[in-house]
Amino acid sequence: MTPAKRLLDLFFAVLLVGLLGPVMLGLLIWLWVKQGRPLFYVAERMKTPDQPFMLWKLRTMTVVDSDAGVSGGDKAARITPAGAWLRGKRLDEFPQLWNILRGDLSFVGPRPPLRAYVERFPEIYGEVLKSRPGVTGLATIVYHKHETALLERCATPEETDAVYARNCVPRKARLDLMYQKNRNICVDFDIVFQTIGNLVRRGK
Repeated sequence: MTPAKRLLDLFFAVLLVGLLGPVMLGLLIWLWVKQGRPLFYVAERMKTPDQPFMLWKLRTMTVVDSDAGVSGGDKAARITPAGAWLRGKRLDEFPQLWNILRGDLSFVGPRPPLRAYVERFPEIYGEVLKSRPGVTGLATIVYHKHETALLERCATPEETDAVYARNCVPRKARLDLMYQKNRNICVDFDIVFQTIGNLVRRGK
């Protein structure tokens, strides 16, 4: 990550924390009333092929003793009504501003992968994670709907894992590497504005 990109991340993260702090507090109170504690979902993701970090989100699923793998149709029954609304507007990702402030994430970059896939596909993620992971990215804009449609049809964790590994990992990696090759401040702003536009259209 370049110093300019890091400075922009810090500037906008601090700005958004100031502007959206009351909204975040309201969401936490609303979630506490609607579904109780815990309010946050905290899980390991990878910043580099050998450096993990804890990713923060608002909790959108019922709590189980053990939870692993990406979310597919096998986990659909666990999504709470409040969680479905949060996911639809991506408000569950507000707490990732903390990850940006810590330097775990950038606003724009590849989505941070699970350790299991980094270890299974070291050559792919050795290249992809040369970019700092992000809250949104080119793969998020281009591939998210198709990925969701593929995974929603999966009925078991094993099927979800197989579809994600076979279809999603290589296709998202190609888009992430395309971003990596062409990244600059203008591209980052364009991706952010496209992400906001998609959320606005989804909310209509």
